[in-house]
Amino acid sequence: MRILVTGGAGFIGSALIRHLIETTAYEVLNLDKLTYAGNLESLSSIATNTRYEFVQADIADRATVDAVLARFAPHAIMHLAAESHVDRSIDGPAAFIETNIVGTYNLLEAARGYWAKLPAAEREAFRFHHISTDEVYGDLHGVDDLFTETTPYAPSSPYSASKAASDHLVRAWHRTYGLPVLLSNCSNNYGPFQFPEKLIPLTILNALAGKPLPVYGNGLQVRDWLFVEDHARALLRVLCDGQVGETYNIGGHNEQKNIDVVRSICALLEELAPNHPTGVNHYADLISFVQDRPGHDQRYAIDASKIQRELGWTPAETFQSGLRKTVQWYLDNPEWCQHIQDGSYQGQRLGNSDFKDLIA
Repeated sequence: MRILVTGGAGFIGSALIRHLIETTAYEVLNLDKLTYAGNLESLSSIATNTRYEFVQADIADRATVDAVLARFAPHAIMHLAAESHVDRSIDGPAAFIETNIVGTYNLLEAARGYWAKLPAAEREAFRFHHISTDEVYGDLHGVDDLFTETTPYAPSSPYSASKAASDHLVRAWHRTYGLPVLLSNCSNNYGPFQFPEKLIPLTILNALAGKPLPVYGNGLQVRDWLFVEDHARALLRVLCDGQVGETYNIGGHNEQKNIDVVRSICALLEELAPNHPTGVNHYADLISFVQDRPGHDQRYAIDASKIQRELGWTPAETFQSGLRKTVQWYLDNPEWCQHIQDGSYQGQRLGNSDFKDLIA
């Protein structure tokens, strides 16, 4: 099988590609624009594999997408290219509209044109897998409610609204044109190689540097945490075994308050990195509550029973085991982190406006 992955230099995309190359015999083409969060160093372990190819391109560049489809002739497209940081979407929503909505539309049209010309058997086997987020559902107000695949959409931020729009486009292209699509909506991902603007890597790196650990509001917002390697396994399962036109929610069964996540990281660092930065007695002393994000959703939680029941997938990691692996990875890979922070991973130094200490 040949799989085209968009956004494969991002956090989830790179985990997916590593999983595909390391555990299958598939050929993978990674099409990525390499925006600020795209990092080819995350793919260094498989970069020279003969079954892997990288093309730097924007999904909004129709001519290039058409050319890549014609040359690579994929059996499936796994669409992960997206702007995904809520704070950035509040500061500048235009990029989210362009990439997540217009870019997805362009990719759908390119895929439809390519798919329509395939021989009948290949057309029947082709899949367009759109990877989305649980944030399209808005938030949950009860303590026991869960997002299901039929939960009405109620996005709160420009980011989640743009992803909701892209989901609707994918479903429309299936119903109107018959494009064989699959959709999946995941909870908060964490793990190795995550860009350090997100809560968990930001907390780890700030703590090690003796910098404040910012927590929005009272820190009681609840998220369901999914280890990124578990997510990669789930995505492959959906692609191979999912039913065309269906949506699958992918969650980690690990609901945690933001403040508890930060405290857990501090506790792990006390054990794994006991030599504190100068002037710091305990990592938890660095916790700093800051003004809450506008429109901040209070609680996300996914009902992942459908993918377990129909496709046999369950997460392998608990939050405790996954978080320990994550903290240890950041301790073991200071060069990867340094290249992000000084901008050298892009071959240039990032300005203050491009890299900010923000919380996911």
